[in-house]
Amino acid sequence: MSEHYRSIFAPGLFKGKVVVVTGGGSGIGRCAAHELAALGAHVVLIGRKLEKLHDTAGEIVTDGGLASFHACDIRDEETVKTTVRAMVAVHGRIDALVNNAGGQFIAPLETISGKGWSAVMDTNLTGGFLMARECYLQSMQQHGGAIVNIVADMWGSMPNMAHSGAARAGMVSFTETAAVEWAHAGVRVNAVAPGYIASSGMDHYPPEAGPMLREMRKTVPLGRFGTEAETSSAIVFLLSPAASFISGDVLRVDGARPQVRMGWPMRAPSEEARQRDAVKPFDGFHRARVPKVFQDLG
Repeated sequence: MSEHYRSIFAPGLFKGKVVVVTGGGSGIGRCAAHELAALGAHVVLIGRKLEKLHDTAGEIVTDGGLASFHACDIRDEETVKTTVRAMVAVHGRIDALVNNAGGQFIAPLETISGKGWSAVMDTNLTGGFLMARECYLQSMQQHGGAIVNIVADMWGSMPNMAHSGAARAGMVSFTETAAVEWAHAGVRVNAVAPGYIASSGMDHYPPEAGPMLREMRKTVPLGRFGTEAETSSAIVFLLSPAASFISGDVLRVDGARPQVRMGWPMRAPSEEARQRDAVKPFDGFHRARVPKVFQDLG
């Protein structure tokens, strides 16, 4: 295994840039933070649990990158304002934001309480809005920048996760609107929609959900789960100069999962097909961890 992140992007791509990653202590956020740091960015990790942020920042520094962190509940407006103010005071500006923090729980609609609904909406929609607004008002309005909001595969419904589907759909609409309203300041706003990704987030679901989670890859035309590194690559691309004319868009990373339709037989890719260069997994993250729920998979 490589001792450094094996990004497909040019070394030094983000040298001198300050990139904020919410939910940066685990999963996709941790992976994206590593890649951005490996490409020269000073990564500022945001999350509620200092221990996770501390550990991820330590990994990045050990690998030769630049990282700092702030504990912040993105659902609290005043805390977000204060945290962004502190980042700008230290770094002078914020060049990019990866709005990755989020979470949900499995439950049918009729069992979701008002409190449970609000908790998921506040984390996946309101918190992302607050972070983006403050990064814009306190830095990007003056200096420009790029924002990537992480949403989800919610096209065609999200049974047992209606709260998350509604929040993610709202974030897509927010992305489209912010792209229009903030373009005059030189700010681009896009979204990345991960499908079934083998990330630590899968381990947050109850043990009884394990069999269902392990079977989900069979509903993906490419026949597998995606990797954190494949999602991170999409994020990095949208933050990069190569995407300078892309704004208000959603880049799906899902192996064509939303296109599956009744009446069309699913044909699992052969092992030979799985290893073809165009579709074989990209595992650039040298510190990737296999989620516990997937460790027994072949």
